[in-house]
Amino acid sequence: MTAADNGLEQIETASIDELRALQLERLRWSVRHAYDHVPHYRQALDGAGVHPDDVRELSDLGKLPFTTKADLRDNYPFGMFAVPREQVSRIHASSGTTGQPTVVGYTREDLETWATVMARSIRAAGGRPGQMLHNAYGYGLFTGGLGAHAGAEKLGCTVVPVSGGMTERQVRLIVDFEPEIIMVTPSYMLAIVDEMVRQGVDPRSTSLRVGIFGAEPWTNHMRCDMEERLGIDAVDIYGLSEVMGPGVAQECVETKDGLHVWEDHFYPEIVDPYTGAVLPDGEEGELVFTSLTKQAMPIIRYRTRDLTRLLPGTARTMRRIEKITGRSDDMIILRGVNLFPTQIEEILLATAELSPHFQCVLSRTGTLDSMTVRVEHREGVPTDVAQATGERVRRLVKSRIGVSIDVEVVAPAVIERSVGKMRRILDQRPTR
Repeated sequence: MTAADNGLEQIETASIDELRALQLERLRWSVRHAYDHVPHYRQALDGAGVHPDDVRELSDLGKLPFTTKADLRDNYPFGMFAVPREQVSRIHASSGTTGQPTVVGYTREDLETWATVMARSIRAAGGRPGQMLHNAYGYGLFTGGLGAHAGAEKLGCTVVPVSGGMTERQVRLIVDFEPEIIMVTPSYMLAIVDEMVRQGVDPRSTSLRVGIFGAEPWTNHMRCDMEERLGIDAVDIYGLSEVMGPGVAQECVETKDGLHVWEDHFYPEIVDPYTGAVLPDGEEGELVFTSLTKQAMPIIRYRTRDLTRLLPGTARTMRRIEKITGRSDDMIILRGVNLFPTQIEEILLATAELSPHFQCVLSRTGTLDSMTVRVEHREGVPTDVAQATGERVRRLVKSRIGVSIDVEVVAPAVIERSVGKMRRILDQRPTR
């Protein structure tokens, strides 16, 4: 049976040799395109003493300088575009809450590529033509909503473009319209589930069968919790606006063993987050991407700050990344110990008395940093049991991660809810 007979594109199951040959051809084009049309890349490559003609093998990519978010901000708004602005069909941008927004642009062909990889992702997650997809990613300058929308339509799904917010209405539409697929951030899915319970709707009774969750790190413990509470297959999707948007990599429902990178359009590397040295497949480090087909805004060796490792393909030929364990810029260093919010989440989700709603609050007394994990207990848990559970979590964090923290167990619905990415870290330390 051919790939086409399975509904797959031929490239998804092509041989490694075929895939690498295509990647090299496209990589050489992309680097040349960036060098010829983006002053930043010409200056960066010239400054590093390399030229597009030096890229003769895929391994030669490591000779090229990195691109960082600071480079995109320094060239705000349109300095990274490789085509005239008049040829750009759409512009997206980050929120800019931590600095100058990063702007990305797409030609008509780029949008078609994006829709293609998103359709491929939804199908790999278990979605099929004719199914209804409830899209609760935010629409607007954020790439999530429109990216998912275009891919779902290309696959042949019926799209319900709900966007984020209005959680009561989200539940009503799920009950009334009976979608099989939902796309949303995992933290907002938790809020939707809580609202279902508040309305007297059994989450397992709905029509939902597939949840495609992304835009923030989440653990396998949360996957198990989602699947148990909703009776669905919960799969991970990965993307970032600087590289394309959602649909750069996708977990396949038949294996759920990491996210296959769509390597015919995005070339991945793993580098040491401190030295920048390229690491071999299988070693954990920072994920770096180079676009292979983008016209409006090619990106060369973009440092994502996401931490993971590259693994061989399983359900598809293309390599996988493990679920993102955290970000190098979200790592908390507490009294010399490195920890990530996902490590805290894993412990909390294994504790039956506690909910997945939590935040890590950083503070400082004198010169000493401290952290308090604020977490909600589940409905019906007595106060004394909740407090004893908090003490148990404190001991678990000390024994497993090696650092002392405080745990504050609060009532249900106290922790702020998010309709997008959850703000897991509240840094209340003085800036000076």
